[in-house]
Amino acid sequence: MTNDRERRTDRTAGKDDGLELSVIVPAFDEEASVGPLYERIIEALAPLALAFEIIFVDDGSRDQTFARCAALAAADPRVKVIKFRRNCGQTAAMVAGIEHAAGATLVTMDADLQNDPADIPKLLATIRGGYDLVVGWRYQRQDKLLSRRLPSVLANRLIAWVTGVDIKDNGCSLKAYRADLIRRVPLYAEMHRFIPAMSSLAGARIAQIKVNHQARQFGRSKYGLSRVYKVLADLLAIKTLLLFAARPLFCFVGGAAIAAALSLLCALAAIYDALLMQEPSVVIAMGVSIMFGALSLFLVLIGLIGYLIYQTASDSWDMQPLQAWSRPLPDPQPDRR
Repeated sequence: MTNDRERRTDRTAGKDDGLELSVIVPAFDEEASVGPLYERIIEALAPLALAFEIIFVDDGSRDQTFARCAALAAADPRVKVIKFRRNCGQTAAMVAGIEHAAGATLVTMDADLQNDPADIPKLLATIRGGYDLVVGWRYQRQDKLLSRRLPSVLANRLIAWVTGVDIKDNGCSLKAYRADLIRRVPLYAEMHRFIPAMSSLAGARIAQIKVNHQARQFGRSKYGLSRVYKVLADLLAIKTLLLFAARPLFCFVGGAAIAAALSLLCALAAIYDALLMQEPSVVIAMGVSIMFGALSLFLVLIGLIGYLIYQTASDSWDMQPLQAWSRPLPDPQPDRR
């Protein structure tokens, strides 16, 4: 039976090692945007004189998005197209693009023309400075205040507080990654917003730079206030991962110690009641003591299982910290304010 690492190796086997950059563009009902976006990407990358590819991922669009992407691929061999049979979400589309990308550096961006391809050279320059992940910061965001910008500010502050990774704009899709990093990070559900937090488990060096943000020209936004509960649910999952990933046994043993202490107190209460010949109280106190004792044992066993799972998963996910000494030390953090 092959493990996850072997499957990832199989997916990346035979790719062009000389390809320097892959631009991954998830698209859902963006038929009017993919053509102009392609032209802007080509225009932005032409002066860099590097080997690149553009991967459009059609996330089950109901319009002509796939047909227009396919036409671009037929005219330009640097363009690849992946099509989902149904809408699976932005994270799934990004994962598909990452799995099929051949570049040493990967850039993700939205297909709605709000991300500016002219910022890609800045992202690549920061990556070359020694960083593993560069996050775009839409410091002059061109969206509605109440429905988009204000919830985003509050969510970013909450995410930074919960995860300990201070990123000003987790929702910005314009990011650059070293391919060997992002393939270490397990992504599912709506976890694309938490890539910096997940990458921190792999010891990634993370930078953020100011990027342009443009008003939507075509179509309508796929997001609104309805995504708040999804963000909160995913944030809870991320916090659990960050909390228990490195020390699952320690965290569970802490809870087990509390349960064991309560079990001991109840046992002492049962003994005291027995000396006073209070039989109903003895039964209740002893029953509660047994319950807490069983809980303590259960938590210890769960902690041991969690530790074994972490050791196995960290090997198959390849989530061990990156070797920082294999690359030059980065320059001071660029333009954070």
